[in-house]
Amino acid sequence: MAGASNLSGLALETSGELQSPGSASSNRSLRVAENVRKKGERNPFQLALNYLSQVQEGTVVRGNDALERNLVLVETIALSQGLPPEAVSLLLDLALSLRAGSVTCSRILKFLIPASVVPQEAIVRGMSWLCVGKMPLNAQVLFLRWVLTVFDLIDCKDHLRAVYGFIFSFLTEENLCPFICHLLYLLTMREHVQPFRVRKLLEIQTRMGKQSFLMQLLALYKVFRPELVTLSVPSRLRTGFKNHNSTWKAALSAVQRKNRTQMMADHSLSLGVKGKPISRKRKLDHLEVPPLSSSFYTNSKKTVFQLQELRSFTELLQNIHNIELPAQMGSLLGCSLALHYLDCVQDESAFLRLNFWLGYSLQEEFLLCPVDGDSDSQTEASRFLATILSSQQFLQESFLSTESFLYKFLSVWDGSLLRSQVLDLLSHVPLMPSHHIRMLLFEPLMQLYFTSSVFFKCSVLECLNSMLLKWLTWHSINALENGLDISLNSNGTVTMTLSGFMDTVIELVRFVGRLAAEGLRLENCHVLLLSHTLAFYETVCDMFVKYGLPLVIMPPADVFYPALLATDSVSVDRLGYIMYRYRKNLTLAKKQGQQREQTFHISRVTYQEFNKHLVAMVSCLWNSKSFLSGTGIEVDERQLIQSKVPDHWSSFDLVHHPAFFKYALEFHQKCWPERKRVDLASIKVGKYWNWYVEFLFSQGFDGLNDFIKVNTGQSYSSSSSSQGDSQPTGQH
Repeated sequence: MAGASNLSGLALETSGELQSPGSASSNRSLRVAENVRKKGERNPFQLALNYLSQVQEGTVVRGNDALERNLVLVETIALSQGLPPEAVSLLLDLALSLRAGSVTCSRILKFLIPASVVPQEAIVRGMSWLCVGKMPLNAQVLFLRWVLTVFDLIDCKDHLRAVYGFIFSFLTEENLCPFICHLLYLLTMREHVQPFRVRKLLEIQTRMGKQSFLMQLLALYKVFRPELVTLSVPSRLRTGFKNHNSTWKAALSAVQRKNRTQMMADHSLSLGVKGKPISRKRKLDHLEVPPLSSSFYTNSKKTVFQLQELRSFTELLQNIHNIELPAQMGSLLGCSLALHYLDCVQDESAFLRLNFWLGYSLQEEFLLCPVDGDSDSQTEASRFLATILSSQQFLQESFLSTESFLYKFLSVWDGSLLRSQVLDLLSHVPLMPSHHIRMLLFEPLMQLYFTSSVFFKCSVLECLNSMLLKWLTWHSINALENGLDISLNSNGTVTMTLSGFMDTVIELVRFVGRLAAEGLRLENCHVLLLSHTLAFYETVCDMFVKYGLPLVIMPPADVFYPALLATDSVSVDRLGYIMYRYRKNLTLAKKQGQQREQTFHISRVTYQEFNKHLVAMVSCLWNSKSFLSGTGIEVDERQLIQSKVPDHWSSFDLVHHPAFFKYALEFHQKCWPERKRVDLASIKVGKYWNWYVEFLFSQGFDGLNDFIKVNTGQSYSSSSSSQGDSQPTGQH
């Protein structure tokens, strides 16, 4: 107290002599520091840490009430608020040194929840304790699992990379090998891949077999130094590292949610809650793209340009060879310049790391943990999937991890959760062999399709149409000149022959044909479903002319005839355009087949199907011969008589067709306004027929106009001159 009084007196005296604002501020800082010190002395948490820091080796644990009381206090704070960096270092050292025994070691590791960041020096010291030989095996495993869990919260990793060789030496421990492989995978850079390490990994693989964690590390090594790893590594590896953070996951998520506004943005950890401490279903609270942050900070002389420092594309080009990838590869998804970098350098290790991060996030948040109906949860999940989708669109290719997720997710999807985002992602699925796509994609989609509403059916057809468009566009741009060997992925070596590509396209088109036909039957030819079906066949009919794929597939009869006999004029007009484009494609294919030898030929059956559809359409719309023998739509004559429909053969021509009936009535009223009795047959007499056809095509039915012009030899337009009283050829 005397010291405090003297200090106070000194402060007053100095203030009286100098009267300086700066000295007053200094005195205030001293008083604040003194108050903080006194408060710290009264802080139970700080007192508990002080006690634990003084625990000596050989301390009796059983019956030690003081130790138990302080451990309980620290554990309570850790699980509710998280631990500051200095507390993490202190407790980690206490645990791994075994000063309080192995039981206390495991207990401390289980509640070691950081509030913000983890000092890398604490991790390095912890790794050094592994070589002492005192820690039991279960404590070593628990420590490595904890390191993997908080890896993204480590403040920097240059010192950890400096002891890469030390960490690598623990691969020989069979029980530690999976965790060491995972840690090395996260730390590995090109300079770490050396011949002796490759040989060691291959030696371990010979002893342990082709374990997935070893294959993952070897795959990364092969990306960096392909000349050193001669082992054949599958191009699409399954995730080789299991989830090791279940012990800390719920607590980390709770602490991060509570301290979200206080944590450094660069070190946010994307974790959800796997357990069910409160409700039976947990919310998606951490489906977010992490911010860009450097993978490590160092004072070395090597020039490193961090992605988060980029401000323009020019800066990216100027520093492209000095850019360091971020700590969390998922942060690339939220930055257009980072995606530019990823696209320019085509770094396979970057794609490998990104797929690992993305696959882990998608599996944890969607497959292992069901989503509840909370609007905030769904909004966050929707935003996350939209970010993935926009990144794929930017790179113009899908991520392998997204594909794997979709194939698994379809088996548990109810068709309504995040429907738009899931179907958009499905439309970006790349080519694969026909038998694979049938099993992975078509079978689960079919189950959902037939048990869902008409609007879901429309969404599925739109998705598959978009998928086909992307495949055809990709083929027209990326197919090699010889047309026999096509690379499926810019970051892989998977190829497919042109015949294999065509088999997959045929499988897709026939699958959609089955869906559309059965869907139209179930939904009573719903006009919206018919519209999406015709949109798909507008793509199919032009595959040869527009995309250079020597393939023509006709729509099934269960799709063609509902469109021909539809009650809306737009559907009939679109069918006319489709048949017009089919004729163009088949004519060109036949012409090229006659001029030179081709590897692929259009099937004779395809020409026969087209001719059958063509005859049926011309007979109905133009020749007024519906349902008669030889017209493609044949109905038993006795049934036609029993129907008591007068002039049934003309019920679906351009005048009497339900889709154009209102136009015929409008034309009749304009031509004979004084008539009280409507006689549509008079429209087909003399010059009125030509005028009516011109009037009809002036309403915007360009597809039907092209079809009539090509297949009947008649040309009509709103500006054409009168053709007199002559009737069209074939009109009787």
